[in-house]
Amino acid sequence: MKVETYFTGADWVILALYFVLTMGIGFYFYRKSRSVEGFTAASRALPGWACGLSIFATYLSSISFLGLPGKSFGGNWNPFVFSLSIPVATWIAVKFFLPYYRRTGEVSAYAHLEHRFGTWARMYASFFYVLTQLARMGVVMYLMALPLSVLLGKDIRLIILVTGLSVTVYSFVGGIAAIIWADALQAIVLMVGAVACSAIMLFNMPEGPAQVFEIAAANDKFSLGSFGPSLTNATFWVVLVYGVVINLQNFGIDQSYIQRYIASKNTKEARKSIWLGGLLYLPVSAVFFFIGTQLYAYYQTHPEYMQEVRYTVAEQQLLRENVSESDAGFREMLDERAESVTISEMGDKVFPHFIGKQLPVGVTGLLIAAIFAAAMSTVSTSLNSSATLIATDWYQRFINKKSTEKQSMLAIYTATILWGLLGTGTALLLVNITSALDAWWTLAGIFGGGMLGLFLLGLISRRANSPIAAASVIMGLIVIAYMTLSPKIGALPDHLKSHLHSFLIPVFGTMVILVSGLLISRFVKRKA
Repeated sequence: MKVETYFTGADWVILALYFVLTMGIGFYFYRKSRSVEGFTAASRALPGWACGLSIFATYLSSISFLGLPGKSFGGNWNPFVFSLSIPVATWIAVKFFLPYYRRTGEVSAYAHLEHRFGTWARMYASFFYVLTQLARMGVVMYLMALPLSVLLGKDIRLIILVTGLSVTVYSFVGGIAAIIWADALQAIVLMVGAVACSAIMLFNMPEGPAQVFEIAAANDKFSLGSFGPSLTNATFWVVLVYGVVINLQNFGIDQSYIQRYIASKNTKEARKSIWLGGLLYLPVSAVFFFIGTQLYAYYQTHPEYMQEVRYTVAEQQLLRENVSESDAGFREMLDERAESVTISEMGDKVFPHFIGKQLPVGVTGLLIAAIFAAAMSTVSTSLNSSATLIATDWYQRFINKKSTEKQSMLAIYTATILWGLLGTGTALLLVNITSALDAWWTLAGIFGGGMLGLFLLGLISRRANSPIAAASVIMGLIVIAYMTLSPKIGALPDHLKSHLHSFLIPVFGTMVILVSGLLISRFVKRKA
């Protein structure tokens, strides 16, 4: 039975209305975004609650929307510990980072690095940020389109093109104001969709809601992981420390977040936006993890649906291996592969399968709109923040230092279109090529991993100067590169490889940069 038969006319109407509304928001703010200040900072006049909802919507990408349920379905609630670290990072951002950004008023998050350590520091952070966002846009659109192409019965390339072009258009015409208000709408759609799906599943268990908890408890599905001292496994403590560092990087130095702090009409509203965006993710992510647990219980009581998912996963695996349905013996290979598909391999496919086949008419459309909302929010944010940095950190800094308002806006518009097209193109390339992206993420993780440590060094130490900062970053990048690459080098003796869990790579990289910078600056005499 084909999945697209479950996407009815009512579902298409809901999805179409969502797209029309989103595009309408973009065009509504066109007149207010025709200046650099309006396009990049919304004239610094937005309420904190809208910016907070935008932060939340940006945080919860389509990867999270589909991935979080997949993690708890295939495993347990250990990844939820990442969410538990958000309040810590939020408090640090409110206490130390927010006052600085509001005081300076700089739109670029990386202007601080230039003030402290020179041009190289700003360019280093800005360069790897915009390249990382380019890859992120491609990944988000590709991973969003992958299940939706099956659910909607449409070609994956068409879905990527529609999403990429739509986001580029409303980001181009509406600027950051349109993105923030669209994000606020998308946040509501995300939450309503998630709660509706969870409620439907909970009350459709054969023996009632309690059956979910019985099955989950019997299979240790609510476990937060080991509380032991191991640094080689994803224990509670490893995930918690990793979460603090990554969330501090998000809330403290990520350009897309900083623009929302600047767009808020005053410091009080900006503080409200951080707390709302951070703390809202905590319960909503719990809902998504609970959906995964519910899915596990639901499919345990409906083994026929579980078998359908196994065949879906097996078919996708064979197609990726260039085994066509027209090949001789395809059915036998499919049957054999389906029997070997594990619960963890089914993780990301179960939620889309449930959305397409089990939800009532209308709710399916709402959930599909929510997945689109999550993707569009993330992509539009990456697009606007990248265009802002290209204009402020590169065009106005090196190409045209005395640019007029009109020239600066032309640079922003050009960067928006260019990065939108490149992001969409990246997603289209991923349809057939994924290994290149894996290599890029490895390199991006190495070279971009030093940004938080550099920021912290600049904020904490008054003695650290440019040479000390550069030396500290180099040492940190060496540690990050060693921890990242040594496990992958087969010829390297086992005792020379890093056996620490990969979550600890950004933790140790940040620590090395910060600690080495503090120590060097302590023993190096300042110039008289």
